[in-house]
Amino acid sequence: QREVRQLGRKPGFSIFDDQDSKALLKELLIDHSDAASTLVDLCQQQISQWKNACLSPDHVAGLAESPQEARIVEVFRRYQQALTSYNAVDFDDLIGLPVQLLSTNPEALNRWQSKIRYLLVDEYQDTNVSQYRLVQLLGGARHGLAVVGEDDKSIYAWRGANPENLVQLETDFPGLKVVKLEQNYRSTNRILRAANRLIANNPHVYEKRLWSEKGLGEFIQVLQVPNDDAETERIANQ
Repeated sequence: QREVRQLGRKPGFSIFDDQDSKALLKELLIDHSDAASTLVDLCQQQISQWKNACLSPDHVAGLAESPQEARIVEVFRRYQQALTSYNAVDFDDLIGLPVQLLSTNPEALNRWQSKIRYLLVDEYQDTNVSQYRLVQLLGGARHGLAVVGEDDKSIYAWRGANPENLVQLETDFPGLKVVKLEQNYRSTNRILRAANRLIANNPHVYEKRLWSEKGLGEFIQVLQVPNDDAETERIANQ
């Protein structure tokens, strides 16, 4: 908000939610057939992925490999122009535009780095490229940075999350110290041993071993049910 004019917007700008963005894309596509509805969803998903990867319409202009991809690139360009005309941003812009500003404006970068002494990022395994870049820019060279993450817990790769950001930290912030939070306060050791055996099959960034002071605990039951409704009913009844 404080840098709004440098970001090509005016004070009092609007924030488009997912439905607002979808409505704008429908206007840009004009065609309101069922096929166009599918294309709207495809455009929205692809544009979000491009923005999360810090890619502008100019960056992706030469990447199209089919007429449909070329159409999405053109929709992306018109979509960004329309947002500016409406004095609006979407959710992805709330990170993408600050990254753009801090990457190209040394004065703004110094101003915001001087305001932040310590930076804490939670659920770090679910950060995408633009989020990582924002952390990197704001953190600067002072290393007043702490992140909490679990590489075995990453479930949002389908929407751009990049768990490899945990590895990249060691390169970009070599002074960081790794603290493993391996003690579990919720589960018994029998559950944790099963979890450790299962997690051992994952490609790891950091090796870890969960343990608890709650004792061995009851035997684990494996129950087979035909579908999720039956699972829900069984759990509720039990």
